[in-house]
Amino acid sequence: MIAGLLVIRFVASFIQRAATRNIENPQRVHTLKRLITIVGYILAFIFITTVFKDRLGGLTVAFGVAGAGIAFALQEVIASIAGWVAMSLGNFYKIGDRIKLGGIKGDVIEIGILRTTLMELGDWVQGDLYNGRIVRVANSFVFKEPVYNYSGDFPFLWDEIVVPIKYGSDWELAEQILQESCDEVVGEFTEQAQDQWKEMVKTYRIEDAVVTPMVTMVANDNWIEFTARYVTDYKRRRSTKTLLFKSILRKIDQHPDKLGLASATFHLVETPPIINFRMLDSEKAAKSRDSN
Repeated sequence: MIAGLLVIRFVASFIQRAATRNIENPQRVHTLKRLITIVGYILAFIFITTVFKDRLGGLTVAFGVAGAGIAFALQEVIASIAGWVAMSLGNFYKIGDRIKLGGIKGDVIEIGILRTTLMELGDWVQGDLYNGRIVRVANSFVFKEPVYNYSGDFPFLWDEIVVPIKYGSDWELAEQILQESCDEVVGEFTEQAQDQWKEMVKTYRIEDAVVTPMVTMVANDNWIEFTARYVTDYKRRRSTKTLLFKSILRKIDQHPDKLGLASATFHLVETPPIINFRMLDSEKAAKSRDSN
């Protein structure tokens, strides 16, 4: 039996060295070593049980029933451990990634065997900003709900801003202003995003998307609506939007005779008469009594 346990120990150590030899990420190396160690302990337990199965006799059935009951009671724990294994091997996310798991959005600050710890974003705080809460989410949610990763293979997000312009304005000048502002503000992200997207195309079967800023327009019943679409760093989405609006507003203010921002204005032409139906009913009743 001792020889068998030593063989399991030797094989586990060999697999640890072989599996982590070409991995540069320290966190991934640590996680993989822990996983192999746990598998080694499970194999050792199975080996010991097999060696002593004749001596256990009738206890084998009792152990089986008890094991089934324990497995049912701890199904959530087992699912969380399975989720941790899936994350370790499937590259769902890593420490530092911005994800949404179990309905909670935040940055991953710790990955445990049972739970993932997030620094939460949003909720009562507007935008992608920390609200101060630390949330622990069961790893089993990787099997129950989609896992959204905002910073995995492509650490950029597409975002849009909408600018309404009055009819009668120089719409070509407005389009030019939006395009110039996008090029100035998000130009630093465009080249990086193009390089990252090329790697994405090599890894996944996706089309070669346009990551350069793009301005489109729609003429509706009230105004001309311009939409600027661009890529930005996933951590700088709100600040990028602020810089864009500042740049656009400054440029529009330089052409007050050619451009004007549109807004919805409601004019109350005439106040409708207020009818008191109870008074009318009482007057009708009084007239009816007088006539009788």
